[in-house]
Amino acid sequence: MTTPSPTSSSDVLRRPVRRLTLDDLAACGDLAASRGWGRETHKWRLLLTAGRGFGVDAPDEPGALVGAFVLTPYDALPGGQAYTCVSMVLVAERFARRGLGRRLTRHALAESGDRPAFLSATPHGRPLYEELGFRAVGTSCMLRGDFTPRDDDTGTPATVRTAGAGDLPDVRALDARAFGADRTGLLARLPAFADRFVTARHASGAPAGFAASWQNDATTVLGPVVAEDLPTARALVSDLARHAPGPVRFDLDGRHHAMGEWLRDRGLAGDFTCTLMVHTADIPGDITLRFAPYSVALG
Repeated sequence: MTTPSPTSSSDVLRRPVRRLTLDDLAACGDLAASRGWGRETHKWRLLLTAGRGFGVDAPDEPGALVGAFVLTPYDALPGGQAYTCVSMVLVAERFARRGLGRRLTRHALAESGDRPAFLSATPHGRPLYEELGFRAVGTSCMLRGDFTPRDDDTGTPATVRTAGAGDLPDVRALDARAFGADRTGLLARLPAFADRFVTARHASGAPAGFAASWQNDATTVLGPVVAEDLPTARALVSDLARHAPGPVRFDLDGRHHAMGEWLRDRGLAGDFTCTLMVHTADIPGDITLRFAPYSVALG
């Protein structure tokens, strides 16, 4: 009788899915790097504290992971619906195409319970998610490059300034309009997580938008960017880009074509597109306010 290899498909699929902790940060980075992603330690730390990480331990390498995903809650507003964001669904290359990605996604849906789940799918992952009942509701395109500002980039009646603790109630209210859910847990972490956090206000003092930037490996990510109109979004992004130490990344919502043209005209480029997909519900909120997500892993 032949003894199965410890790395056989059946053995990997039988291994338990366990909760991840901050002690697993290095293993998460290693898993991401094994698939050609950045290690993104700063982002992983946020995901594992703001949400719940899950993983499958390698059968032949102590301390390593062969699969992982993260669930981040969007709590319900009064009279609204709670959601779950599914992200970082990863399977080590040597265990790819053995059914582990399907198992992890099903586990994510089971852990989500009665909360509709949504995610951003790469072109490679989209067919699997469609098989499991997700449907496409939008896209985002990753743009990168050195941002070259123009003299008229701050042409908006709103004033952009650094955000403070007193701005958080208005930020939460505007974010709730944009996303149709209560993301207090994520927003409360934004001042510490971001390198720069700014708001835009009308002359009356009413909020017009907010945005943040944060370092992700060698790139500064511009996001979230939430604004009442295109000129305000441009002013927020111009401020963030002027303070960025190097190249920037902007995950552009596919509905904001004019914003994309403006960014490309200032030096950003790229065509890598992810598909926003949802399971059993529609995406809530006012998409016209959502120019860029916190990250594609968080919406």
